[in-house]
Amino acid sequence: MTALRTPLTELTGVRHPVVQTGMGWVAGPRLVSATAEAGALGVLASATMTFDELAAAVRDVKERTDRPFGVNLRADAEDADRRVDLLIREGVRVASFALAPRRDMIARLKDAGVVVMPSVGAARHAEKVAGWGADAVIVQGGEGGGHTGGVATTLLLPSVLDAVDIPVVAAGGFFDGRGLAAALAYGAAGVAMGTRFLLTRESTVPDAVKRAYLERGPGDTVVTRKVDGLPHRVLRTELVDSLERSGRVAGLARAVANAVRFRRLTGVSWRALVREGLALRHERSWAQIVMAANTPMLLRAGLVEGDTSAGVLASGQVVGLLDDVPSVAELVDGIVADATGILARLPALVSGKRG
Repeated sequence: MTALRTPLTELTGVRHPVVQTGMGWVAGPRLVSATAEAGALGVLASATMTFDELAAAVRDVKERTDRPFGVNLRADAEDADRRVDLLIREGVRVASFALAPRRDMIARLKDAGVVVMPSVGAARHAEKVAGWGADAVIVQGGEGGGHTGGVATTLLLPSVLDAVDIPVVAAGGFFDGRGLAAALAYGAAGVAMGTRFLLTRESTVPDAVKRAYLERGPGDTVVTRKVDGLPHRVLRTELVDSLERSGRVAGLARAVANAVRFRRLTGVSWRALVREGLALRHERSWAQIVMAANTPMLLRAGLVEGDTSAGVLASGQVVGLLDDVPSVAELVDGIVADATGILARLPALVSGKRG
């Protein structure tokens, strides 16, 4: 198959300018290695893993494939520096971040040859991490699932492209070759997708949950603050509707219980949770800080345990346009082939020729 060469493929060593995002509870070794084998960039989610689980997952991916892949890190994690050391030691190609990494963390990774690619939600955030030495950024528009902003990709992407000179990967609303071609036409170096990769055969999300996604239409997602106090795009379900109706006291009580469960699962200490809370105190209320534990636990109930009545299902708006569960290889090959065909036809528009 013809490959599309962009600054993203040259920077990371992958064949195709497509990124599978580091979705918590979803982006495990099976999905990431399948993505790497298909020629795209698979990103392992580590925020929901203990350090030992992450080390085992990295080894698992490396046993399944010898192609480049990435790991998504939380820069504010208690053991973030130890995880950075792990990536360097294991020769992981890309480090992505949901929150901006520290300047010294970027320097350590770059000195070791690891590509640093944070996710950003605004042009000013892209400028900051670019100034600190980030190699590329992923920018997600409001159409994307999970934590998201209110600006559409069609507006956010050009604002970031105008602000920085490093490669920009577009996320939010992408699922096919038309989207990849459009993103490249904007000037992006590639696209990143979450929901589309969640709905593949190699995704470990239970089949019943995948069917629940496929049954949804374009208007069946909602952006709620009742999960963790921040805008979060999820599938509209009875649970989400009840969260939207719930009062502050009930939501806080649920969050405290989930904080206890999350700490037990991931090994995060109470000291780290409190320190994180103090760091964020100027941005969120104490209630919102405690509620942050809701996100991983409610997502786990749906995406791992398959309990759609007790879990929250993060989803981009593209869910309403998806009606199949292909293999990762079929997905990537189809996207690249369609984008290549579209781009090949565009010169005729400029020359005035009819194809």
